[in-house]
Amino acid sequence: MSGTRDEEGGTHGPSALPPASPFSRGRDTGRASLPGRVLAIDYGDRRVGLAISDPTRTIASPAGFIARRAGKRAPIAQIVQRGTELEAVAVVFGLPLDDNGDETPRSQEVRRVAVELERRTGWPVSFVDERYSTAAALRAIREMQGSTRGRKGDVDALAATILLQHALHMEG
Repeated sequence: MSGTRDEEGGTHGPSALPPASPFSRGRDTGRASLPGRVLAIDYGDRRVGLAISDPTRTIASPAGFIARRAGKRAPIAQIVQRGTELEAVAVVFGLPLDDNGDETPRSQEVRRVAVELERRTGWPVSFVDERYSTAAALRAIREMQGSTRGRKGDVDALAATILLQHALHMEG
């Protein structure tokens, strides 16, 4: 059985061809990666944190968030709109894993959203372990003596930025 490869090298779920990593620059995928900006997504229950790279894929910057309503469908159209506005050509999703690094029901939801986003846009999608991104974002805000009161969306955007910077560094 073949599978989709994540950024950590694991395979998950059936797939005819592993998607090209947005960072691959043509290495070991058989498909060349497009030059340009990468959109990072920290997909949560209440908010979807966003970050975007510069065109050279060197620097990650927060790009806001999309609010979600409980029990409603995934905001894929809004993600597509924001990604288009930000000139994204590829996407990296934070993959929520448990403390042992295993997939969770939430991981499967993120993978379903990623598949649909790739189907609608053609943007190659990859995944990076997001287990500690929100904690790192909260720690960074505390170190700057900032408050998170009323700024949960900013925390989610910063978490997406940390995810993206990690992914860019892994491939840089």
